[in-house]
Amino acid sequence: MASDAGPLDPDQCSTMSQVREGVDALDRALVALLARRQGYMDAAARIKPDRGAVRDEARIEEVVARVKAAARQAGLSEAIAEPVWRLLIERSIAYEMAAWERLRAPAGPA
Repeated sequence: MASDAGPLDPDQCSTMSQVREGVDALDRALVALLARRQGYMDAAARIKPDRGAVRDEARIEEVVARVKAAARQAGLSEAIAEPVWRLLIERSIAYEMAAWERLRAPAGPA
């Protein structure tokens, strides 16, 4: 069983229960980080002046390149990192686009 400090490191796990505990803890942490990332999409929707600025192909490739470099440094397979981030970016763009439109929607009748 894991200590009060949290789940065991992967190389210390000897049971599937320990593995699952570690994965579940990381999933909770990732959700919290993704929620914070989503907050930046809300900020971008508020800041960007026009709808066309929401999708930025050059920025997408810059983010993917940085993620791949960080993955290599951290020992994460690029075969996992790149498609995960490309999907994250696409879903973030869709979210930001909806937020941008919602912020600029005409107000309903008073």
